[in-house]
Amino acid sequence: MDKKYFFAVLCALTLTCWADQTRPKKPNIVLILVDDLGWQDVKCYDIGAPSPMETPNLDALAKKGVKFWQAYSPAPVCAPSRAAILSGHHPARGEMTSVAGGFPPHAGHPTNSAQIQPWYSSRMPLKTFSLAEAMKAQGYRTGHSGKWHISKNHYAYPQPFHHGFDYSVHKRGVQVPMLPDRLSGFATNDPKDPYRLDENGMPFDQPQEGAMTFIKENQDKPFFLYYATWLVHSPLVMRSEALLKKYEKKLGLTLRDEHKKTWSKKGQSNPFYCAMVEQLDYYLGQVFTHLEETDDPRWPGHKLVENTYIIFTSDNGGMEGTSSEIYTDNYPLDHGKISIKEGGVRVPFIISGPGISQQAESQVMVNGLDLYPTILSLIGAPKPPGKKFDGCDLTPLLKNNVNKAELIVNSQGKVRDSLLWHFPQSQSASAIRIGDYKLIRYYNDNKAPELYRLYQGPKASPQRRDIEEKINLANQMPEKVQELNTQLANTIAEMGGRLPYGNPNFSGPLANKEKAPKVLSHQLIGDQVQFTYQSNGAQVVKADLMYTPNGGSRDEEWLRLSAKILDDNKVLVTLPAQTSHYYLNLIDENNFLAIYPELDNIQRRKLGSSFSTQALKADLAPLKKGPPINFQDEFTQIKKLKGKVFISEDFEAAELPTDLSFTQGLSLSKNDSASGSQSLQFFESKELKQDWMPMLSYGLKIPSMDINSQFLISFNFKLDEDKPGKLSLVLRDHSSGERRILTELTLEKGAIKANGRPVIPISPGVWYKFDLSFHTGSKNTHFFKLSATSANGDSLSAEIPYLQYHFNMPDLIGFVGLGNEGSSIYFDNLIIRTQD
Repeated sequence: MDKKYFFAVLCALTLTCWADQTRPKKPNIVLILVDDLGWQDVKCYDIGAPSPMETPNLDALAKKGVKFWQAYSPAPVCAPSRAAILSGHHPARGEMTSVAGGFPPHAGHPTNSAQIQPWYSSRMPLKTFSLAEAMKAQGYRTGHSGKWHISKNHYAYPQPFHHGFDYSVHKRGVQVPMLPDRLSGFATNDPKDPYRLDENGMPFDQPQEGAMTFIKENQDKPFFLYYATWLVHSPLVMRSEALLKKYEKKLGLTLRDEHKKTWSKKGQSNPFYCAMVEQLDYYLGQVFTHLEETDDPRWPGHKLVENTYIIFTSDNGGMEGTSSEIYTDNYPLDHGKISIKEGGVRVPFIISGPGISQQAESQVMVNGLDLYPTILSLIGAPKPPGKKFDGCDLTPLLKNNVNKAELIVNSQGKVRDSLLWHFPQSQSASAIRIGDYKLIRYYNDNKAPELYRLYQGPKASPQRRDIEEKINLANQMPEKVQELNTQLANTIAEMGGRLPYGNPNFSGPLANKEKAPKVLSHQLIGDQVQFTYQSNGAQVVKADLMYTPNGGSRDEEWLRLSAKILDDNKVLVTLPAQTSHYYLNLIDENNFLAIYPELDNIQRRKLGSSFSTQALKADLAPLKKGPPINFQDEFTQIKKLKGKVFISEDFEAAELPTDLSFTQGLSLSKNDSASGSQSLQFFESKELKQDWMPMLSYGLKIPSMDINSQFLISFNFKLDEDKPGKLSLVLRDHSSGERRILTELTLEKGAIKANGRPVIPISPGVWYKFDLSFHTGSKNTHFFKLSATSANGDSLSAEIPYLQYHFNMPDLIGFVGLGNEGSSIYFDNLIIRTQD
C-alpha cells in the first residue's frame, strides 16, 4: 500500500475516532410547543381526505426521527398542558386543570345551579422544581420564547425567570389582530414596519426572532430552548398577502368583505388558518436549517444538529372554531380543543436527535407528561431528589424498538398501559384510556358514561376500530365500564384531584343535600382563625381556606390551603402572611360544599364587584411591638451608618435642595394620574409648602463598586387625617436600554399597596417611618422588603417579588402625589443609600 495513502487514511480514522470520543456530553434540547395545532393539520399525519396545508419542514423532521401516531396532550386546553409539561405533574396533581383559574369555588346561581366547580390554580406554584430549573442545575443555559400562560394572565407573576429561565422573549409577535382588518392590514417591505417581510415574503415575528437569537447567543454552551410559539392560536390573521392568496387559489375561493371577521365553510377550508400553519412550518424550518448548517463550537467538525434533540408537539388538539368562525377540522377525530374526546387531546408528536431511530413511526401511547423525564434521560441527568413524575421516560423506546410498548415503565417500574385526563371545569368530565379502550365519565347526573374501543389487534401494529368515538359500548360492556371507572376514580384520588361539588342550596332535588354542614361563626385571633360549624348528618372530610393576598385588585387571585378539622365541630387555620380576604370551604362525605360566608355570584356580577367584597377580611401583616422611636434621632443615626449616602434631606432649609427636580404631572397607570393641589407636602418648614407639587424625582448614578450591595430608601410620612392624600414611589432602571420598574407602590388611605395588592395597613393621622430595601448585582434575590414603623414602635413588614424580574439598580427615583384636590400626605427625612 502507498505509504502516503496509508498515512492519510490513518490520520482520517484517528480524527474521526477523536471527534466521536469528544462528542459533548451535554446535548442541546429544543422543545417546540405549538398552540392549538390539530393532529390532522400536519401533512405527514394526514390519514383522511388530503389536507391542503403544506408543512415540508415538519414532514422532513418526522423522517429524521420518530413520529408518534397515538400521542396526547396532558389536557384539552393550553394552560394546564403547559404547566404539566414544565412541572412533570398531571394537571390533577398540579391543581391546574383549566385556563383562567384562581377564583374561589362558587355556584353559578345560588339556588339554580346543582353543581359547583372545584377551585383550580391560575399559576404553576413557585415551589415546583421546573424542567428549566432541572436543566439549569445540569449547567444548561435556559431560554423561553413565545407564550407563557401559567400565571394569572400572560404577563402576571410568576414569569419565566421565576421558574428557571435565563432568557425570555414574552411577545405575541404576528398573533395580534390586523388593522384595520385582516384583508387590508398586510405587512410590507418597509424596514420600519414592525411586521416587515423577509426575502421570502414572510412577516417578522418576535417569538421566532427570540428563539433564533437565543440559539445563536448560546450555541457555544449546552442550551435548552422552550419555544412556545403563539401560532396557530386565534386571532386568525395572515400578514403575508402572498401566502394568503396562495391558499385562496389552492382552495378555489374568493375572499370578500364578509371574511374580514367570519368563515362559515366546514372542513379544512379556512385560508387564513391554512396559511398560518404553513407560516408556522416556515419559522420552524429556519430553526432546523440553522441547526443543520451551523458548526458546533463545542464539537469541531460537526454541526449543531448532530448533538441536538428536537421535540415537537402541541398543547392540545386543534381548535375547530367558534360561533362566528370555523378554523379547521380534526376529522376523523371527534370534537377539538376544550373536549376530552380524541380531537381535543390527540396531538402531533415528533422527536429527533442523536441515537434516535430515523424514519420511524410508533403506535405506542405517549403524552406531553413524558417530556420532562425523557429530556433528563436524554442528557444523562438523574431524577431530581424527591421529584414525582406522572409521565414516563421514553428514551428506551426512542433508541430501540419504537413499537415495543413494554419499554415504557412508570415510577413503580410497571409497564404503562393507561392515560388519564381530568377536566372537572367546562366539560365537567374525566376520561381514561387503558389499552384499546377509552372511558369518558361525566359528572352531570343526566349524562351516562361512554365507552369506546379505539383500536384492536396487536400493540405493535394495531388496527383502527373507532378512533372517531362513534360507537358507545357502555351498555354492552358494563363490566369494562366498571373496571375503567374504578381505576379512573382511584387515580384522580391518588393525585389529589377534586370533582365538581354538590350545591346544598340547590332548589331542586339532590340526594343528601340536607345533611351538608353549615358554618355558624368564626373568631380571628392574631393570624389564626377558628370556625364553628353545625353538623347535619354528613361527616366533614375536607376543610379548605380560600384566600387572596390582593383582594380588590384587578388581578385578584385566590389560593387554597388545607385547614385542620378539630373535635366539637371546629376548624382551625393559620392565615398565610399578607392574606387580605378569605373564605372557608367545608366538603362533606357526599361531596357537598358549604361556603362561608355565603357567596352570591349573581349579586356579585350584577354589581361588577370582585369576590373579595363578600369575603372575610384579614389583617394585612403581622404587627410587631418595639420600643418607641424618635424620627429625627433615627434620621441622624442612619446618616452615620457605613455605606454611601446618595441623598439625605430633612427639608429644614428655607428652600428646596437644588439637586432635586420637580415636574408637572405623571401618569403611572390607566387608573392613576397626578391630580390635585398640595397633594405632596414637605413639612417641617412651612415655607416649603407648594400650591402644586405632584412629583419629586432624583436621578442616581451608582458607582460600579456599589453594584453588589444593599440598596435602601427611608423616609417619614403621614396621611392627612381629614383629607388623606396618596403617594406613589417609583424606582426605574434604564441600564439595559429598556425601562424596568421595581414595583407599582402607593401609600394611601388604608394600606401601602404593591402592584395593586394591599401589603401593610396604615392609618391617616399617624406618622410612620418607611423603609424599602433590596439586594443588587450577584446578591439580587428578586424580592424587596418593606416596613412601616409608627412612633410608638409598632412595626409591620412584607417581602414582595419584583414586578420586572431583571430590575437591578435604580437610576431614577420619583415620589408622585396622586391625591384628590385638597388632599395631603406629609413627607420628611428622606435618605437614599447603599451598604455592604
